[in-house]
Amino acid sequence: MNIQNSIVFCMELMGTVAFAASGAMTGIQRKMDIFGVCVLGVIAAVGGGMTRDMILGNVPSALIRPVYVSVAVITALTVFSVLYFKKNLLEGRFGILYDKTMLIMDSIGLGIFTVIGVITGIQAGFIENTFLLTVLGTLTGVGGGLLRDILAGQPPYIFVKHVYACASVVGALSCVWIYRTLGQISAMVAASLLVIIIRFLAAHYHWNLPVAPI
Repeated sequence: MNIQNSIVFCMELMGTVAFAASGAMTGIQRKMDIFGVCVLGVIAAVGGGMTRDMILGNVPSALIRPVYVSVAVITALTVFSVLYFKKNLLEGRFGILYDKTMLIMDSIGLGIFTVIGVITGIQAGFIENTFLLTVLGTLTGVGGGLLRDILAGQPPYIFVKHVYACASVVGALSCVWIYRTLGQISAMVAASLLVIIIRFLAAHYHWNLPVAPI
């Protein structure tokens, strides 16, 4: 494994941990048992990538390389254990901690998986198809969270919380452009950071898309 592949792999693991943690915390908030928490953690972590791979006509990478599922399960179990033994951790003022943690985990996962989706499409031979690469990046970024929220029985986060999917779209487009001019690593790092920054700014300044007043 060369340095470039190692960086991509490390970013994938970071995104897996981030989304698995957000999925686990969602399951805990919804009063699910340990199995449900693990399922949400895994779905949040690998759901977007599996959707991307099926669009490309490939066997989902999470099934070929179970390291991602294993990391997601370990992360979910860790989050569950911490909150199980610290029962009051999310009560009172610690409720703010939950919101901030969800924002951080979701933003990191969104940024990393968005660029992973774009790079996967480029490696599949679609470097000139900007639209397809943007769709792949966005689906990889938001797909896991969308499936997580559907299974948890709550309104999908991407439709109600700040400019979530829009940040992924901007990041995907930026990744495509930077890749064509500066190369893969620069594109992945810069575009993922851009997504994270947009998410943080949207949360801080309460940016939201218009909603029909009915």
